Amino acid sequence: MTTSDNGALDESVQAELERLRGSIDNIDAAVVHMLAERFKCTQQVGLLKAAHRLPPADHAREARQITRLRELAENARLDPTFAEKLLNFIIAEVIRHHETLADNSGRTPR
Repeated sequence: MTTSDNGALDESVQAELERLRGSIDNIDAAVVHMLAERFKCTQQVGLLKAAHRLPPADHAREARQITRLRELAENARLDPTFAEKLLNFIIAEVIRHHETLADNSGRTPR
């Protein structure tokens, strides 16, 4: 690590660190906004499923999505196992929302 005699980071290193962290903060904000948009869409799916008495989970679609996401992750040089864990977390939350919508529509979820 490049430090001065008093132990402080070199100004150029500090500037680069701040630049990179600013980019990370921007990406985090974009991820949050994208997740919010995704959940708006899945909320509509949940309402449609509840109205037509469809089950909250669609295991065949989930499997296809996991396969698709793993391939996207590999192409993006992201650990596919990490991507799958993230998608499984999101899917679990979506199903929970769909179950709540089903309960509120008077139907018992499967």
